[in-house]
Amino acid sequence: MAKIKIYCVTNVELKYLEKLNLNLAGVGNKKFKKKYISCLSGKNIQSKERNYSELTFHYWFWKNELKKLDKNLWVGFCQKRRFWLQSKKKIVSFKQLKKYILKKPPKKWTDYESIICEPIKIDNPKRMKLLKRGYKNLLKDPSIIYDKKKQNIKLHFDMHHGFGILDKAINHLKKNDRMLFRKFVNENSSFNPHIMFISKKKLIDKWFKSLFSWLFSCEKEFGLKNLKGYDQRRLYAYLAERYLSFWFKKNTKYLEWYWTFFEKKSKS
Repeated sequence: MAKIKIYCVTNVELKYLEKLNLNLAGVGNKKFKKKYISCLSGKNIQSKERNYSELTFHYWFWKNELKKLDKNLWVGFCQKRRFWLQSKKKIVSFKQLKKYILKKPPKKWTDYESIICEPIKIDNPKRMKLLKRGYKNLLKDPSIIYDKKKQNIKLHFDMHHGFGILDKAINHLKKNDRMLFRKFVNENSSFNPHIMFISKKKLIDKWFKSLFSWLFSCEKEFGLKNLKGYDQRRLYAYLAERYLSFWFKKNTKYLEWYWTFFEKKSKS
């Protein structure tokens, strides 16, 4: 029978996470109790957590833990507030989350190599936000304001994380992927969010090798110290989020799967 192991990354201890069937990983400056996996041992990029966010754990996992796992095990990643589900459900309570959270690989996964989140659409931005944040794009091409095909991943990234940054980052990819990824962000108006995926050992290794090679190269362009504010501080996580959609669709037989946003408000 197929088995699955899901890791949930958080920057704070949360009691409700501890009641779910997840392997919890702590990132950031706070000290975590023993039931949370730490990223401080072995090869790590803990010093970059401010800019890499959950990727801090992903890197540690790749370098220190992946090699220990069975090649046939499904391995998944999620994060606090965002979880994989067994089926499409509207989750409004912790009781529901606990009932419907993904616990085992569904039979329909058999013919697939990877699982990625159902996509979110980012076309049709609010007019005022487009005028305020996307004015540089509009100056180059005013038709963006009414042409939905041009309200793409690139425009969205330019608006929210800095004009031209995605283009500069793409230049750090190898030539073939550079051309294909640039085409992808210019032709698509949705992406698979949250750096969440489920796959097996061999493909996970290939994904992390490609991802971190690219991001470390991007550091030469953008650095770490000058990334400030909500829009840019987590730049490398935002880049990874867009690259994930492209990479898994290009290199694997993928299936888009159900996920939910949930945050428990009470202390218990």
